[in-house]
Amino acid sequence: MICRMFYFFFESRNSKEDPVVIWLTGGPGCSSELALFYENGPFKIANNLSLVWNEHGWDQAANLIFVDQPIGTGFSYSSDKRDIRHDERGVSNDLYDFLQAFFIEHPNFAKNDFYITGESYAGHYIPAFAATVHNNNKAEKGIHINLKGFAIGNGLTDPAVQYKAYPDYALQMGLIKKSSYNVISKMVPLCEVAVKLCADNRPDLPSHLDPVKYLLPYLASCLLPMAVEGRQQVVAISDGTKGTTSCMVSFLLCNSIFTSIRVLTGDTNYYDIRKKCEGPLCYDFSSMEKFLNEESVRTSLGVGNIDFQSCSTAVYQALLVDWMRNLEVGIPDLLEDGIQLLVYAGEYDLICNWLGNSRWVHSMNWSGQKDFATSPDVPFEVDGSEAGILKSYGPLSFLKVHDAGHMVPMDQPKAALDMLRRWTQGSLLSSTSMPEKFVASQ
Repeated sequence: MICRMFYFFFESRNSKEDPVVIWLTGGPGCSSELALFYENGPFKIANNLSLVWNEHGWDQAANLIFVDQPIGTGFSYSSDKRDIRHDERGVSNDLYDFLQAFFIEHPNFAKNDFYITGESYAGHYIPAFAATVHNNNKAEKGIHINLKGFAIGNGLTDPAVQYKAYPDYALQMGLIKKSSYNVISKMVPLCEVAVKLCADNRPDLPSHLDPVKYLLPYLASCLLPMAVEGRQQVVAISDGTKGTTSCMVSFLLCNSIFTSIRVLTGDTNYYDIRKKCEGPLCYDFSSMEKFLNEESVRTSLGVGNIDFQSCSTAVYQALLVDWMRNLEVGIPDLLEDGIQLLVYAGEYDLICNWLGNSRWVHSMNWSGQKDFATSPDVPFEVDGSEAGILKSYGPLSFLKVHDAGHMVPMDQPKAALDMLRRWTQGSLLSSTSMPEKFVASQ
């Protein structure tokens, strides 16, 4: 059996002593090269397919890793189909194994501070991966990784809370009228019930829920096209592992909230509501695919004849049963041990909007919950101008980024680089020190 995880590693342009930062792109199944070439990598791709420097690349403040994950994404592959993951345990274990191999290959960086970052569906990957690293550190397994924090950008982390926010955000931003809001909001209670059943690993739905009793045979007998993250997918409900049916039903029911809004907004780009949706991912990433599929580039990268695709349908479909899982549940333990969390969100993103992210962060049950809620909202300034609104207490920070959509480092590259630099240096709020009880022991 052959299993390979592909990555790019860029040493910091500033100092090798800078933190090691790993970036995970979501999808699920979308390559981290999307971020590398369009967001926060050291290079961008010009129209003639040449590489040009990105003056706001995160390698100016960190030693930067971009990895294609889960297996089957981008240039990462396996000869065994069983390596295609269906849950976060498998995804995070593979990432941990990758990280161990990385530090064996690059031992001089093992002592550096380590941060996990990413966006979108990485709101699932990142908390699971952070917990795996932290728990293995405590169990003294493998090479010790100096995990200091994790950052989620416009992520999907707590679906029950975030799907409920869709109608509210759409109404606030003028995407839908109040009459449509009233109709769409009626879908929310059913979504909440379905998410709970998924979380409980219920194989079936209770018969006393009349709407679900009616919908389940319909959904189970039909192939329902769902347009999610810009790709038409055909999803069938199957009787598989425990909880599969209820998790698939919750995915279909809850996404009816999002798709109902999308129908009303037409060709609006749901990653940035200020723009039109153009292309399969609402953006034109064709230059990257052309570049990475050039024979000379594939030869230089050592990937043989692998045909690069921005996003993997196989990985996407495999993780549909994971979609509605709540990944917030493991975060409080990390916070209590002093591991920093930064949740940031561009204000013009619909699909993983700032409102839903703010709500799950505020509703999270941990010892600093009340202090975080009562902390003031303060301007996040970059070069004397307000680039966002920041709330912070102890190891937890939430940043609403102005004039940005789903991909903050692409829309506001200077602010995003400053955010990373200040966060890893512990100075997002320079006037606020970490309460002693949240200072992680080494």
